[in-house]
Amino acid sequence: MANRRAAIQIVERLREKGFCALLAGGCVRDMVLGRRPNDYDVATDARPEDVMALFPRTLQVGAKFGVVIVLARRAQVEVATFRSEAGYQDGRHPDRVAFTDAANDAARRDFTINGMFFDPLEEKVIDYVGGQADLQRQIVRTIGDPDERFGEDYLRMLRAIRFSTQLDFAIEPETFAAIGRNARHITKISGERIATELEAMLVHPNRGAGASMLLASGLAEQIFPGLHSDSGGAACLAPTGAVHTLQRLRKRVDFPLALAAFFCGCPAKTALEMCHILKLSRNQTRHLRFLLTHRRRLLDCEMALSSLKKLLAQPYYRDLYELERATQKAVGNEAALAALAKLHRRVQSLRGVDVSPTPLLDGHDLIRLGARPGPQVGQLAEELYIAQLENHLHTRRQAEQWVKDWLARH
Repeated sequence: MANRRAAIQIVERLREKGFCALLAGGCVRDMVLGRRPNDYDVATDARPEDVMALFPRTLQVGAKFGVVIVLARRAQVEVATFRSEAGYQDGRHPDRVAFTDAANDAARRDFTINGMFFDPLEEKVIDYVGGQADLQRQIVRTIGDPDERFGEDYLRMLRAIRFSTQLDFAIEPETFAAIGRNARHITKISGERIATELEAMLVHPNRGAGASMLLASGLAEQIFPGLHSDSGGAACLAPTGAVHTLQRLRKRVDFPLALAAFFCGCPAKTALEMCHILKLSRNQTRHLRFLLTHRRRLLDCEMALSSLKKLLAQPYYRDLYELERATQKAVGNEAALAALAKLHRRVQSLRGVDVSPTPLLDGHDLIRLGARPGPQVGQLAEELYIAQLENHLHTRRQAEQWVKDWLARH
């Protein structure tokens, strides 16, 4: 609400000085849909230097594009000068920008549903591109020729699928066909930007629809080369399995769990290699690797207590269980689901139990008791800890006797 008030105050100030100023973009779409926007942006015919002269606290973040951030007391509002653009040699940024009026500014935007303006003083929508009609029909359509729009910024292909996923809208047929024709160009976009769009669509509850469109459009195969290749014996299984698994995840998930579901039919090594393009953080990569490499382990409902405790001690155990549950529900494997339920009952019985207790003895203690420094200490420490997790040992005295017996046998 602070952002909304600040944006309207900026519009009022610009209008007082004789400039045209309107709310623009996604906030208008959300208002028309009856949703609360996350951010409110302002578009105006005032030049950046005019905006900075009127507002004492500003950040000029895009001189070439006429974008200024106005800093209010509790909000930051993006104020952009109406502009037209031309020449997109890199498939991402315009080579030429010219300041213009609202109608031409609307014409250079991506989708009709994002190309509307709103006058907060007269409380009316200003629509040059048919955005209101497309909102009523619940479709995502480019403004003008879709090949041209995607050629200006290939990231828009992923944005189309993201908006379709989040709004539960259909993508207009010619717009979707253009995504397929231009899918090969998505590799010109940085991995970080691709990851941002993928995350937004795959963590959304409608993620199954998003994954279906990624696969049907050919974007998934371009982003992850070899996704359905038969070479090297590392082919991923039918993509429908990934879609069904994604659909059966709980409502709220994070990106690594969604990716693990998307690659549920792929060998772990293959999936991790394909995800390099996304430039995931270290924690995200660790999370994803754990889920992919420990798949199917939870189907062993009779696993040793020590093994179960080690899994429970991992911060990603809940996601591993969720991934396995969704995977088995997707294929209708009742026997596997029964095994999971049995394992879950074992886990419930361990509530209140310390599943990762401090080892009863450390390496110095083992050497003092006669273990040889080096590999033997590591092996002995691991076996000792397993015995502790299995509840065979409870005190230091018991552990010391166990070590003496182990050394005598070895």
